Amino acid sequence: MNSQIHVLYIDDEDNNLKSFRASLRKDFKVFTAIDAEEGLKLAQEEEVHVVIADQRMPGMTGTEFFEKLIEINPDPIRILLTGYSDIASVIDAINKGEVYRFIDKPWNIEQIKNSIKNAADIFFMRRELKEKNLKLKKLHSEMNQFVYSLSHELRGPLMSISGVSKLAKMEVKDPETLEYFEMIDSATTKLDDFIYKMLDFYRSTKIEHKIAEIRFADLIGQQLEAYRAKWDLQHFQLEVDVKQEDIFYSDESKIRVILNNLFSNSVQFQKRESPEKKITLTVVVEDGKASIILSDNGIGIDTKHHPEVFNLFTRATQKNVGTGLGLYMVKEAVEQLGGTIELQSELHQGTTFSVLLPSLK
Repeated sequence: MNSQIHVLYIDDEDNNLKSFRASLRKDFKVFTAIDAEEGLKLAQEEEVHVVIADQRMPGMTGTEFFEKLIEINPDPIRILLTGYSDIASVIDAINKGEVYRFIDKPWNIEQIKNSIKNAADIFFMRRELKEKNLKLKKLHSEMNQFVYSLSHELRGPLMSISGVSKLAKMEVKDPETLEYFEMIDSATTKLDDFIYKMLDFYRSTKIEHKIAEIRFADLIGQQLEAYRAKWDLQHFQLEVDVKQEDIFYSDESKIRVILNNLFSNSVQFQKRESPEKKITLTVVVEDGKASIILSDNGIGIDTKHHPEVFNLFTRATQKNVGTGLGLYMVKEAVEQLGGTIELQSELHQGTTFSVLLPSLK
């Protein structure tokens, strides 16, 4: 790796430059400059990993040189040579020149070598991190495009299949044929639900916050309309109580993820034959916080499963519904919003989730 290290040394004493080059040219690729202006020019023209400058130079001090260097090329790691003890200059160099290390003059060759190698390690690690960040941004952009395709290119044809199936069922009279179309509807609904879950998963874990004012009464009203269109809720006793006098700010899409998945669980994990299916949703906004409590009298969750219900792809019941994504997404969304979630549940008795979210403004 040493042969890859490019070092620029600036000193107004020609003998120091010659000595530096002679001592280190076998270990590193060395550039030298007799003054700060020449050093800045070299830093622009050449690939430089480590820059060493003398503090005391005519026209421009080492600290001032590093300030200028940061403006034109901030990447090289900076080392300052100083032949005198001046705490003010040291502080100035740290604050303005962002100096990695100080070395007293006259310098020791082994000390210089080790300092250059350590500084170069930092340079290459930073460059690698920068490259990985660029790749990550590219991946994030590609993922956004994928999610868009998932939503439009897959859900569109599914809705077409579902629509054609519903039209066919209106015309077909044969019970066996109708059963086939029911199977098609069931499969398309299940696949669409999974796609919707994946979109929710992406929204809740990957997309940055979009902070807006949240009016819980309006938001929950919209969601309840969607729930009634999606599920047959005629046999459910729904109780919704929203108390909000304070303005509350948060990410609406993530709150929808929380509500959708908790409500979906309450519907799907009900006792099948129970005549009294009940879901209660209470929201209270006060003192800069929103408390969301959703309770049901469904099948409940065995105590032994409580520690793992929020894990990815975990199912706390043998009932063949759900993807194992819902509660994981809820917890991710809650944590990203800076909140907390608690579970209270007893097998065959019901479940209560309590979410507490802070206002984000």
